[in-house]
Formats: sequence, C-alpha cells, structure tokens
Amino acid sequence: MTVSTIVSWAVVIGGLLLLLKPMGTYMYKVFTFQPTLLDRPLKPLENLIFRIIHVTRDSDMTAWEYGVSFVLTNMVWALMAYTLLRVQGALPFNPEHFSNVNAGLAFNTSASFTTNTNWQAYSGENTMSYFSQFAVLEFLQFVTPASGGAVGLAFIRGVSGRKLGNFFVDLTLLLTRVLLPLALIFGVAFVAAGVPDTLAPYLHLHTLAGQTQIVPRGPIAGWEAIEHLGQNGGGFTNANSANPLENPSAMTNVLQSIAMGLVPVAFFYMFGLFSGKKRLAWTLIAVAGTLFLAMLAMIYFPEAAGNPIINALGLHGHGNYVGTELQQGMGGTSIFETSTMSFTTGSVASAHDSFLPIPGLAVFLGMFLNMVFGGKGVGLMNMLMFVILTIFLMGLMVGRTPEFLGKKIEAKEVSLTAIAFLLHPLLILAGSALAVSTSAGMAGVFNAGPQGLSEILYGFTSGAANNGSAFGGLGASLPFYEVAIGITMIIGRYASVVVMLLVGESLLQKKAVPETSGTMRTDTPLFWGILLGSVVVLNALTFFPIMALGPLAEHYLLVAHHLFS
Repeated sequence: MTVSTIVSWAVVIGGLLLLLKPMGTYMYKVFTFQPTLLDRPLKPLENLIFRIIHVTRDSDMTAWEYGVSFVLTNMVWALMAYTLLRVQGALPFNPEHFSNVNAGLAFNTSASFTTNTNWQAYSGENTMSYFSQFAVLEFLQFVTPASGGAVGLAFIRGVSGRKLGNFFVDLTLLLTRVLLPLALIFGVAFVAAGVPDTLAPYLHLHTLAGQTQIVPRGPIAGWEAIEHLGQNGGGFTNANSANPLENPSAMTNVLQSIAMGLVPVAFFYMFGLFSGKKRLAWTLIAVAGTLFLAMLAMIYFPEAAGNPIINALGLHGHGNYVGTELQQGMGGTSIFETSTMSFTTGSVASAHDSFLPIPGLAVFLGMFLNMVFGGKGVGLMNMLMFVILTIFLMGLMVGRTPEFLGKKIEAKEVSLTAIAFLLHPLLILAGSALAVSTSAGMAGVFNAGPQGLSEILYGFTSGAANNGSAFGGLGASLPFYEVAIGITMIIGRYASVVVMLLVGESLLQKKAVPETSGTMRTDTPLFWGILLGSVVVLNALTFFPIMALGPLAEHYLLVAHHLFS
C-alpha cells in the first residue's frame, strides 16, 4: 500500500468523521427552526416562497399527504424534463446543434434524473445541449435529492415522536440552507482546482499529427458540485469522473468523495439529535462504517494484487489497472468507487466492467444493502428498516414484544417494513429474469458467461437502488432497457419510501412505553454486532444465489484460468 493511498483514504474518512457532527448539528437547527448564521440572507426569500405556496414553517402533513406531495411533485418535474428534452433542438444554449432527444431516451432520462438515480443511457457530450445539461438535468440534481431528503426528515420526526412536518417547507429548506450553499462552496473549489465552467462552444484543436480533435467543455464545475453533494452521479461527460475535465487531480478526487458522504452521514447524526439517542446514532454510524471499510478492502486489495492469470505468467507486482484512470492510482480509485457505491451516488472514476470479480461483488454490495449511509435521508430510512427487522427477530427469540425508541413494534410496522425490504430484491431479480428470458433483453448483452449475467443484474440493481452507475458492456440504450430500467427506477424510488413513511406515522401515533430491565438496548456494542449480522444474513439469503452465478462463479473460473471469448 502506497503513501498516497494511505493519505487519500485518511483525508476522506477523517474529513467525514470531522464534519459529520457540525454538519448534523447545523441541519438539526435548520429543521427545528433554531437561529443559524444564514437566517439574515435567506429567511426573507424563504418566507416569500412560503407565502406564494400558502404554507408556514410549522405546518404539518399526514404521512399520506406528505407521500402524495412527494410523488406528484416529482411527476411534474419528470413531465417537464421529458418535454424539454423532446424539443431540445429548438431551445437556446445549443452551440453544437444537438437534435431533439428521442422518445425512449427522453423517458429513461427524465425517469432517471427525477428519481435521483441519474442512470445515463446516453453520452452527455454527444447528446445533450448546454440548456438540457444545466437548465433541465442540473435543475433535477438539486430538487430531487432535496425531495428524498425531505421524506427522510419526515421519517426521522415520526420515529422520534414528532409531527412529520410539511413536504414543501422541508424541500425549500434543504435547497436554500443545505444544497445551494454547499454547491457554491464546492463549485468554487472545483473551478480553483482546474475543472472548467463555461458556456463557450467546444474546442476544435489541431493535433501534432495533423488531425482535428474536439474537446468538449461546458458548465462542468457547477455540475460536479451538485452531482456529488446530491448523490446524483450522472456525469457531464460519458466517462464521468474518469474524465480529467470532471476530475483532474487527486485533490478533486478527494473533494468529490467527501462531497458524496457529507450530507448522508450528517443525517445519521441529526437522527440522534432528533430522537435524543446520540449513542444509537453512533452505533448506526459504526455499522455503516464497518460495511464501508469492508467494501473498500474488497475493492482495493484484489485489484492491487492483480489478475491471477497475468500473475501466473510471472508478471507479479502489477495491479489490475484495466479501466482505471491512472492519475488517481489504485488507492484514489478504490476510495472513490467505495464512496460512490456506499452513498448511492453512481458517479464513477473507473470502468466497473473491468474490475476483477471480487471488487465487482463489492460494488454490488453497496447497492444491495442500500444503507451504507446511502443517499441523504433515504439511506437512514433503509438502515432503520433493518433496525426494526432486527429488533423484531430478536423479540421473537426471547419471547417479548419488540420496542424501538419507546414504541412497541407490532404487526402493522413489521408488515410494512417487510414490504419495503422485499420490494428491492423483487425489482432486481424480476427485471433480471425478464431480461435473460427474452430476446430483447439478451440483445443488449455483449459479454459471454457470468460477466454477461452480472451486466444485466447490475443494470437493474443500479436502477432499483437509485444508484445510476453502469457496469458497462450492456446495451442500455436499447428500447427494452430504456423502458424496463426506467420503470424499475420509478418503483424503486417511490414505493418503498412511501411505505416507510407510513411506518414512521404508525410509530408516531403509538404511546411511549417506559424502558424496563427487559428492554433491548440499541446503543451498545452487542446491538452493533447483532444489527451487522442481521444485515449480512438477510442480504446473503436474498442475493447469494444470483451472486453465485455472477461474480462468484467468475472468480472461481478466473482462478482456474478459464476465459470467455
């Protein structure tokens, strides 16, 4: 392990640990309407917005009203995005004269960016005008993560015994007090680090070989800031953060990794403040952090050890650099890819399709679990889903009615939580089964053997987890995948979130019961171990069979020096 690897890991992990408490405390003050430094410049603007939409800061909604507001608002954004993409050629800021986006791709892209998935079945620099990039897609990269964070806030309030709040108030404050200020800070930092930000046309350069090369550019720095702060992941260019225009140095690589985790990790600490259970929050952070480090090790060490077939030829000491941006090195690439899968961002700095099987399995794990901090608010909801399931299972073992935060976990909460848990693998496995059983699905598979199955599985996993990254090697722009993954993204985003909102409201309506000597403590090392074990076992039972046919089968075949043409 090199010094640069150790330094990059230490800066990212240390930076998140140092920032999570002040960021979480600041967000807690914002959403409990306590004074902050940004009150003077922003409060008049917020009050104007609230007057226009006829709400007050302390207004409240039921879970049904909150969920309907969330879904309908997102549907309006999706329709707006679809319409603007379909007439792109007639809109301004199109110096490369790109034509209208076709219907299938416009549906897939609008569904993708509205669900905060940002799956891209297109090459940004060859398909989207500047207007589509900054006025349509970048707009969605602000509002859709804020809407998901708002639902997470409502859930936190519900399980903490507080009123759920108002969706439109939470949405506004997440934009004005969290995402916009942070995007401004990171955007300026990226410009200073060499990321371009301009509306000038593409550069046409004459090379030493006498050829003409087109160098795309655009408002990239601003895009990068909200792409990573909002766990959006969709790149301005097709290569994403493997493109030096988006990620030109080790500094930007570290900044982007920190930006991905800053708000999601802070949500965990903010939950501790809302619930009055800071030790529980640290326990949940420890569980997610353990899984983060496990994924980091699974990516780095096999890639650093290299391909066993090449090693058998006597070329030891060479890592698997295929598909890796060399300037970031193995250490920088591994911390970036672990971050993007843990925080469900979907931005990539290397080609996942070129990973060895075990690192490939690691990136799957981030999306299967969907709670290694995850996206802002939503990742915490998924973590608490596992907490409720774990407490229920432990209650069955000792013959007691399980309790969480002083509320009894009964049939309604367990049923709703089970639905939310099972929906995720259902979307992944059903979509993959449909793809491998139809000619339309198999038409997009360009690799033989387990890798081909992994590429299909990855596409539906990325859509269901609202991650948006791609394994590569899959014809994602084919009509079958544009529609199928588009539908997967929509259901994966809205169904489970609304179900967990109902869980939060159900717990809110219950009377608190006092703790007794028989109450299971959820803020101890013992519960850390039980919760971690439950997460691993539940996901292994769900996904191990399909993994045995994909990355695990490929690993054992690779060790046996078996290749597929």
